[in-house]
Amino acid sequence: MPPHHPPLRRGPRPLPLHLALARLPGLAALTQPLSSPASRSWSSGWPLSKPGQERALHLRAALAAAGATPEGFAAALARAERRADAALLAGISAYRAHPYRRALAPPPTIWTEGDSRLLDFGGRGPVLLVVPSLINRAEVLDLLPEASFLRWLAGQGVRPLLLDWGAPGPLEQGFGLTDYIAGRLERALGAAVAAGGGPPVVLGYCMGGLLALALAQRRPAEVAGLALLATPWDFHAAGSARPQALAALLPALAPVLAAGSLPVDALQALFAQLDPFAVIRKYQAFAGLDPASAAARRFVALEDWLNDGVPLAAPVARECLAGWYGANAPARGAWHVAGAPVRPGAIACPVFLAIPARDRIVAPASARALAAALPAARVHEAAAGHIGMVAGGGAEAALWRPLAGWLASLALLPRGTAGDTAPRRPRVRTADRPAPRQQRGTQT
Repeated sequence: MPPHHPPLRRGPRPLPLHLALARLPGLAALTQPLSSPASRSWSSGWPLSKPGQERALHLRAALAAAGATPEGFAAALARAERRADAALLAGISAYRAHPYRRALAPPPTIWTEGDSRLLDFGGRGPVLLVVPSLINRAEVLDLLPEASFLRWLAGQGVRPLLLDWGAPGPLEQGFGLTDYIAGRLERALGAAVAAGGGPPVVLGYCMGGLLALALAQRRPAEVAGLALLATPWDFHAAGSARPQALAALLPALAPVLAAGSLPVDALQALFAQLDPFAVIRKYQAFAGLDPASAAARRFVALEDWLNDGVPLAAPVARECLAGWYGANAPARGAWHVAGAPVRPGAIACPVFLAIPARDRIVAPASARALAAALPAARVHEAAAGHIGMVAGGGAEAALWRPLAGWLASLALLPRGTAGDTAPRRPRVRTADRPAPRQQRGTQT
């Protein structure tokens, strides 16, 4: 199968949404006098953007101290917003014009089914079956030569096999989660067992962690261990109304889903609701970076990955939005795969659970609920964000080395492997006594 080449840059996607959001932070100041209720209510939620709110309050205080008029305040805020707009547009232009293009060739393919393939990253050691999300492409785990999670693991004595799901074709557009887990993923596991001559450790990232969890329950004899990275479980744990708000959008998406899948731009718009102004902030910051710097190169590589997503099969989109986000089915014991409920308490193999402390995509409280439900889990709280944990500048310290240390504790890697700091054996929790305080891994 030829390597995948992303299209010409169109990001950040969907661009009209982000440009429209950029106009919101200063709107109240431009249309309301200082004495109006909208002006007085800024501290309780307007502008929606925290940086925009802080910028407006700072300007207001400075102008009030100088005896400025309400009209002067509005004019000053308008100038600040024009500068912010200019920085955003400069950042987008710099991103689109950046010379970086992905040149990493994919490793050999040892198994295929449909558009899915199992990529062998080599390494003389035990097999690690890596299961990414169905939404984004798998390249984030092999981002750059100097920032490849899987190539680093291969150098530590692990043989990573990455399941690249590919894009859903006519067959996969009819797939639900059971089809992916009890079908394609189980057959990929069979290929991994054959390649390694025995049960591999299975690693799941984000949504892939939920798929890997269900796989380990269904095929316990073929899974030697389970590593779950930024994996949600209790979708309502953080007390936010956003999960239900996402689920409430499902009826409006029905015409789109009738075509067989949820398009990339629709997915990106849904994720934008988690932090509507995050894209604006990061592109404004990118405008100030030296284009030749390593930080700029990594930013562009990550944005290329984010903007080159894949559609989500319509049945999976419905299950996730209605079942996971709306009904909180996993935490309620109501998520079923092939007719059987997925229960973390049934997992008997060793488990490594990495929870990024600065995760804005999967609330840490959601992942901690999974830790509490697993009978034998080592919990590692990574000093990173959802993506930074696997591909950021501090990823090696935040996740890669602690994970390698846990693999060494399973006697899958030789002692002295990077990250092996004489790790403790996981404590087993039983259902008839309270769970002890979660064990933490290496902090950075």
